[in-house]
Amino acid sequence: MESQTLKALLNAVATGEISPEIAAEKLKNLDFESIDEFAKVDHHRAIRTGFPEVIWGPGKTPDQIAKIMLKMRDDRANIIMATRIDRPVYQQIKTQIRELKYHPIPRICVLETTPPPPQLGKIGVVTAGTADIPVAEEAALTAQLCGFRVDRLWDVGVAGIHRLLSHRELLNQVNVLVVVAGMEGALPSVVAGMVDCPVIAVPTSIGYGASFEGVAPLLAMLNSCAAGIGVVNIDNGFGAAILAAQILRTAGKINSH
Repeated sequence: MESQTLKALLNAVATGEISPEIAAEKLKNLDFESIDEFAKVDHHRAIRTGFPEVIWGPGKTPDQIAKIMLKMRDDRANIIMATRIDRPVYQQIKTQIRELKYHPIPRICVLETTPPPPQLGKIGVVTAGTADIPVAEEAALTAQLCGFRVDRLWDVGVAGIHRLLSHRELLNQVNVLVVVAGMEGALPSVVAGMVDCPVIAVPTSIGYGASFEGVAPLLAMLNSCAAGIGVVNIDNGFGAAILAAQILRTAGKINSH
């Protein structure tokens, strides 16, 4: 944020020209910083949305990712994440950021400066099959890094529905469910018919040719006859976690009034 802009805003509050509430709204949209003309880091993303900016890895060089992470660390972001990072890219970034951690299953790099504050509510993440775990783990880890408690339940798809039914207690103990499935994508419909909480369906690109790399489960989830399902894009575990987190954050704001 330019110092003159900030001073002018503070002077306007001091002289009574604008209220502190209006100033706070203006501050939400002011602070971003350019990095070598290839990126603009949104320092105030967490103020506006409740969660900091997250770096999308594909298409960026290791050096670009490292520079963005270091700039976010300078701004004291408590959690700095980069998603869809392959191990060779991580190893190159780590030469510049020694404390960087890597989670190989969801392919997420994390630079933690301070632990995230604990959030109210619990998120459940469920997969139809073992092959869906990388997408599901992206959701689970993202939710944990946002401060939420997470329960995981893997490989309980409709091909062996008794596996799911044996975990009714776990399904009933969470506040939002993220259900991840490929193939025909039937699992979110089944789960949504069993529970009284929101269900976020995540189609994956796992499946034979007629699943069209996730299009078939995506359409099946959009056409679900079970109520209370929201659907995110194919393989978008990160987006599902943020949606679940926003649901719980909003519920907390309502309960506090």
